[in-house]
Amino acid sequence: MKLLVTGGAGFIGINFLKYMLDKYPDYDIVCIDNLSVKESEDNIKDLESYKKLKFIKEDITNIEEIDKIFKEEKFDAVVNFAAEIAVDYSIENPNIFIKTNVLGTANLMNACLKYNVNRYHQISTDEVYGDVEIDSKEEYDEEAKLKPSNPYAASKSGADLLALSYARTYGLNVTISRCTNNYGPYQSFRGLIPLTIKNCIQNKPINVFGKGDNVRDWIYVIDHVEAIDLILHNGKKGQVYNVSGNSKRDNMYVVNTIIDKLNKSKDLITFVKDRPGHDRMYSINSNKIEKELNWKRKYTFESGIDETINWYIKKLVN
Repeated sequence: MKLLVTGGAGFIGINFLKYMLDKYPDYDIVCIDNLSVKESEDNIKDLESYKKLKFIKEDITNIEEIDKIFKEEKFDAVVNFAAEIAVDYSIENPNIFIKTNVLGTANLMNACLKYNVNRYHQISTDEVYGDVEIDSKEEYDEEAKLKPSNPYAASKSGADLLALSYARTYGLNVTISRCTNNYGPYQSFRGLIPLTIKNCIQNKPINVFGKGDNVRDWIYVIDHVEAIDLILHNGKKGQVYNVSGNSKRDNMYVVNTIIDKLNKSKDLITFVKDRPGHDRMYSINSNKIEKELNWKRKYTFESGIDETINWYIKKLVN
């Protein structure tokens, strides 16, 4: 198989590339990334030993270059991780999210149609469903109504709907995965967990939005990439698959866990003004992918956070 992975130098993308290159040594993989995130250049350097990987610095919104790449490379399948993802930035600059997340997705699928690439997988997020109250027992399945709360989630919702329309209108073999909050190696320091680890190690203030009682469902990134692998090879055309970590924790629990494991003081915590429209809690279930594709998470939050802390200690200290 010849696989295109867009956004592969980012956090989840780089973990997916390493996983796929190790598991399928006969696959040829091309990675496209615009390297807009500072850590991406360092990430991609970690894959230089893989001879079956080709890296191209490009942006999925560049129609002419995307067309050229598809024409020359002749892919069998596409997995699209490329996206603007920072909620705070989307509130300040929504247009770039629409351009990358919606128009960029359209560019990739149009190229798939033009060059007969009949397998396309879209990486999405549980944020498209919107939030639920903290004490709610509700869990969204794949048929739930989309009700995004911010421009980032709205742009991802738009990309999802566009992808599903290509499956129905053009017959493109599209699948979508909507995952909960990832954590693990290679995540940018914009994320709560890596930033908290870094600030603990460096004895710097740890900023927490509001009261720190917003809840997220945390999933170790390797569990997520294994789910994507299953969907890519066995998922049904036009289907959405939720991927849940089944590990709901509020931000204060996460921060305190890291502080305790690194033997630091709670005095590092600083509460800051909450972001506008901050979602309270996301809640989805993975019943469909567990039943249809036999996916099960392997990491608990406790085992995953230990792996993550150890990886960042090696990165920052050793």
